Amino acid sequence: MADESAAQLKQKIAQAREVIAHLLDKAAFNGAEAHRALDYFGSDAFEKDFLPWPRHTDEGLRPEELNAANDD
Repeated sequence: MADESAAQLKQKIAQAREVIAHLLDKAAFNGAEAHRALDYFGSDAFEKDFLPWPRHTDEGLRPEELNAANDD
């Protein structure tokens, strides 16, 4: 059962990567953060701090303050 759940989770992550790629393509967005996200979700690696903003703290930059919006 655990092997089946792990396989399904890997398939779901692969689907998520495809959705992200499709949405980025439709939005004509081709920045470094987009490629970073696709690379991350396309690999088996896990980064605890993958998100570019703090999750549960009031410290650090908010998403709108990050430089990702300025990618060319």
